[in-house]
Amino acid sequence: MGDRMTIDKITWDRVGRVTEPGRYMYTFGWLTITASDLDIWLHYPRAAFTLLAHGPREDSASEEFHLGAFDVSPDAQYPSSTFADACADEQHVH
Repeated sequence: MGDRMTIDKITWDRVGRVTEPGRYMYTFGWLTITASDLDIWLHYPRAAFTLLAHGPREDSASEEFHLGAFDVSPDAQYPSSTFADACADEQHVH
C-alpha cells in the first residue's frame, strides 16, 4: 500500500488578506508570502495556492511553508464537455 498524499490549498482570506510580503506564523507553521504571491491575490482574490512544506528552519521548530501552484477560480463549476469536444465542434462550423 502506498502513502497517501494530501495537497493543502490556502486562500488569501485564510491568511488574513495580508498586504505585505513576509514570513507569517499560522496554526500550521510559518508561511513565507512573496510579492509575486500577493500580486496574484490582488488580481485574483479568490485564488487558492498549494502549500509547499520545507521542514523546520534551524532557528525554529515549526514547519516552514511557501506557496506553490495556484488555481484562480477554485470554486468554478466546469462544463462536462472537454476542450477536445469544443475544438471538434468548432471544426464542424467552418
